[in-house]
Amino acid sequence: MVSKTRLIVSDFIVSIIWVWNGALIKMFVFKVLQMGHDSRGEFMRQSLTVMSLFFFAFLAKVTKGASFNPLAVLSSAISGDFSQFLFTIGTRIPAQVIGSITAVRLLIDTFPEIGRGPRLNVDIHKGALTEGLLAFGVVTISLGLARKIPGSFFMKTWISSISKLSLHILGSDLTGGCMNPASVMGWAYARGDHITKEHILVYWLAPIQGALLAVWTFKLLFRPQKQDEKEKLKGKTD
Repeated sequence: MVSKTRLIVSDFIVSIIWVWNGALIKMFVFKVLQMGHDSRGEFMRQSLTVMSLFFFAFLAKVTKGASFNPLAVLSSAISGDFSQFLFTIGTRIPAQVIGSITAVRLLIDTFPEIGRGPRLNVDIHKGALTEGLLAFGVVTISLGLARKIPGSFFMKTWISSISKLSLHILGSDLTGGCMNPASVMGWAYARGDHITKEHILVYWLAPIQGALLAVWTFKLLFRPQKQDEKEKLKGKTD
């Protein structure tokens, strides 16, 4: 019970740090360094983003699983038992959402000029398809890296970071390339459009469906590692 409570609190805190991280990186690049929105400025911003992803991967390792993204915890919960699924849906994801909302409110109070977060720049159907495909891609990559692929923590984090960044860039002009329902919820709540059809369909239902499809597809293509190990042991015994 103590470990679960610690994990919920860690999700809440990490979600706050994640929202602030993205906003502060933009402010540092475009206001402190006074770089424009050209290739040079974007390169600096994306480089700092990759470095920050290493920091969050380290936090996840230290806290034994803390996450700022509902898609990450949902994909692992689907693969686990029913009690883990209920724990994730009922406590971890709400903690991430509340953390994101809290972070955005603090940001706006501290830096009123910070902006209002990602916006949908295409119609609702294209937006839902975009976020769904991006979620499918990021969850598939995460599941693949979790299968004990040979490589160090640095290499796995590097592959994960570059992949997430690439997917974000692909969808940034359409939906913001968010792949994080909790973070978007924080900004939408601040704008007052968190219960609109666009927000729910594009930034919640579509990514969740993409994550579910990724988990089920991965299960079809790759057998569980325990099953593979049992078959190997059986073959040696025979």
